[in-house]
Amino acid sequence: MIEIRSLASGSRGNCYYVSDGVTPVLLECGIGWKEIQRGLNFRTSELDGCLVSHEHQDHCKAIPDLLRAGIDVYCSQEIIDIFGNAHHRLLKIKPLEKFYIGSWAVLPFPLVHDVENLGFLMASKGGGKLAYITDSAYCKYKFKGLTNLLIECNYSLDLLKESDLDTEVKKRIIRNHMSIERVKDFLRANDLSKLEEIWLLHLSDDNSDAERFKREVQSLTGKMVFVA
Repeated sequence: MIEIRSLASGSRGNCYYVSDGVTPVLLECGIGWKEIQRGLNFRTSELDGCLVSHEHQDHCKAIPDLLRAGIDVYCSQEIIDIFGNAHHRLLKIKPLEKFYIGSWAVLPFPLVHDVENLGFLMASKGGGKLAYITDSAYCKYKFKGLTNLLIECNYSLDLLKESDLDTEVKKRIIRNHMSIERVKDFLRANDLSKLEEIWLLHLSDDNSDAERFKREVQSLTGKMVFVA
């Protein structure tokens, strides 16, 4: 059984703990190192790595601290160029090239954002299968046999339309982030037969409604839903 904990989610920072009971890892490290330590009860030495989706600070802020702590960071070449090409714990990954972290088989896949951005399909030797999707206008891929889904649910079109944001800002949000409407499209398109839980991530402070989003996804899927 996969354990998931949200240490932080949103534009101020993103960081999630995921373990299959054998290999604990972080998804993102976009918060301060001390906050990560507190969130993990200061057991950071148990981590087997950190997967980072893209170069924006709310996803990669603590990379230097993880490296100093001896934790491997799996990321794109763009991130390696930013944080130090020569560091032996910065490990390059590529879209659609599988790699392994302990008991996890990890397949990165490309997403739609304003920089190179990767989602992760993670299959455990213990049988669980997780998909992580964030900071993307949509996801074109379909997955079979998912047991756990972590997916961005940043805004709703109606709330965004009613907001006082500049028109260009609204367009940028739509181009780079996933709405509740797109989340539901993704869920309708995928095999949910083994899905145990859904985590809704990276909700906007101004253009989202956590209770509404949770209720709509639960109604659509009949699955357990958490809002990070």
